[in-house]
Amino acid sequence: VMNGTEKVPLSCIICPRSCHLEVNMEGSEVVSIDGFGCNRGKAYAQEEMVAPKRMLTLAIPVKNGELPVLPVVSKTSLPKGRIMECAELLRNCVVEAPIYEGQIIVKNILDLGVDIVAARDIQDKTAS
Repeated sequence: VMNGTEKVPLSCIICPRSCHLEVNMEGSEVVSIDGFGCNRGKAYAQEEMVAPKRMLTLAIPVKNGELPVLPVVSKTSLPKGRIMECAELLRNCVVEAPIYEGQIIVKNILDLGVDIVAARDIQDKTAS
């Protein structure tokens, strides 16, 4: 910490280059970002320090499906601090086959503006 500025090391995860970033913070405000190889990396560092987000993927039970569980994913990233709350809500979900990739499983989860969708098709095992 120098003159109220904290240097925070961060590895960029946007592309395979994995740039080693250094974010200079004053309190909760980003003052500068160094080490990025592209503007996407700079934007990632800004968001990660101020309002980090993550994708959510997990599996939920399927009734009458050819497979016992359905992989689901958030359509876009969710606030990192709400991931466990979203996962807890999804723990109580059960879907019934047939399910189609991209089908909305939970619309606007926790009023965050993000849908949870099926990541694959699962056919009904009882269909002939």
